[in-house]
Amino acid sequence: MILGVVSDTHNRISNVEKIVDIFNQNSVDKVIHTGDITQAKTLERFSRLNCPLLGVYGNNDLHEEGLEETAKKNGFNFQKPPFIFTLKGKKIAIFHEPDGIESFIKENPSINIIIHGHTHRYRNEKVENITIFNPGESAGMIKGKNAIGLINLNNLKFKRIFF
Repeated sequence: MILGVVSDTHNRISNVEKIVDIFNQNSVDKVIHTGDITQAKTLERFSRLNCPLLGVYGNNDLHEEGLEETAKKNGFNFQKPPFIFTLKGKKIAIFHEPDGIESFIKENPSINIIIHGHTHRYRNEKVENITIFNPGESAGMIKGKNAIGLINLNNLKFKRIFF
């Protein structure tokens, strides 16, 4: 099972179109958005995905009109962080902001993967046998510097794709 990971799209619709195309071309099974979508029209663009979308709302999504309605209309599963679920025997937690991850790990040592956004910086590290992953910037204006992530749940390989 392949998970696509995207973070902080911040209403960059042209980048979202590229992101959706990349995920569809890579036949991902699910896409995780770690928040800061910013506007309902941006979230609507993810309806072109060939797989389910799930994620969390970020700090820039808290007061935006229509995000929850757009998520429901398209069958997207969005929640306030942390969003905890199990796939292929792997326990996964989605955060937007990394604040609180350390205390969360102490209280939830059975988590396998924590995915977050907010910082716009790449992160792939192990903390107490838990992989913490952030694919990095996806809303930038410099071509080739934006990235999304792929996680292979079968072998726990993490990959970044730049666009």
